[in-house]
Amino acid sequence: MTTTAVKDEPQRVKTGVLLLNMGGPETVDDVYDFLLRLFSDKDLIPLPAQKQLGPLIAKRRTPRIQEQYAKIGGGSPIRMWTEKQAKGMINILDKISPMTAPHKYYIGFRYTKPLTETALDEIERDRPEHMVAFTQYPQYSCSTTGSSLNAIARYYIAQKKKENQSSAQESQSRLIDRQSNVKWSVIDRWQTHSGFINAFVGNIRDELKKFPANIRDEVVILFSAHSLPMKVVNRGDPYPAEVAATVQAVMQELNFSNSYRLVWQSKVGPSAWLGCQTDDAITGLARNNRRHILLVPIAFTSDHIETLHELDLEYCQHLATSAMADLVKNHLEANSPHSAQLPLRCPQCVNISCEIMRDFFCG
Repeated sequence: MTTTAVKDEPQRVKTGVLLLNMGGPETVDDVYDFLLRLFSDKDLIPLPAQKQLGPLIAKRRTPRIQEQYAKIGGGSPIRMWTEKQAKGMINILDKISPMTAPHKYYIGFRYTKPLTETALDEIERDRPEHMVAFTQYPQYSCSTTGSSLNAIARYYIAQKKKENQSSAQESQSRLIDRQSNVKWSVIDRWQTHSGFINAFVGNIRDELKKFPANIRDEVVILFSAHSLPMKVVNRGDPYPAEVAATVQAVMQELNFSNSYRLVWQSKVGPSAWLGCQTDDAITGLARNNRRHILLVPIAFTSDHIETLHELDLEYCQHLATSAMADLVKNHLEANSPHSAQLPLRCPQCVNISCEIMRDFFCG
């Protein structure tokens, strides 16, 4: 008589954490598709005649961006670092928050694989009790975090439409039931989290030590963040203020040891963008005989590929996974679905996607 061992069924995920980011092309061959999705996203870069102009800009910029990626090994490291951080975060969460375990991470990129929609398909299959949408942009903008959250809301709207259009037999897939069984909440900003701030403070102190002692106090710290079109700024996007809050928190920890400015990079197209632009600031400082500069990328970057890689490395080493786990643990313990800021749309917002997203997460 023989017996057959029955394998235990995998334990159901209790808490899922969806890490949201823009992503980056893993090979130079992926660059065009990445740029096409990026310039087709009106939440990120609103363009006139977007369907026609977006592909043209993507095609024009592809060769130069491919060259930049070739210089750092042929592709973006962001997926690799995101997966390393996510695995470490989950291991820590299982230990420090056993009541919400087991945890599982998912990665949802807006413009390259694994796409947000693919992650949501996996989440629907796993059916965790609680899902946390965790933005990897420290400062909130409708162009970045907002775009990722809009994509989540649109996914479920599309599922509802499919369900309503399907036959009675197909409706047994119970997509709507699966949606209702998942409790969603969101970490939508963390611009002054202590782990994030201390990572910058430690790095800046280390870099300042590399300047000769007799000029160290003369070094100007230039905090550079990705710019926004003034059209987005003027409708009330909170990003500039939240980036400024990060800069203020960093300089406060440094006891305002040096002169500093917040400047903006990566302007695209002829329309007005938030300034002063980083390259103009460097030129102006040099013209005024301020030639000792420490450039600090303080927020999300896309065009400056080498800077992005450098920031991801430092982020992984210093902020690392413990700060991410701390953010999620505190969020779960607070039992709040979102920050107090998320329900408030930009005062001049006319994007229906923003209203739909807030109905999904805040309704």
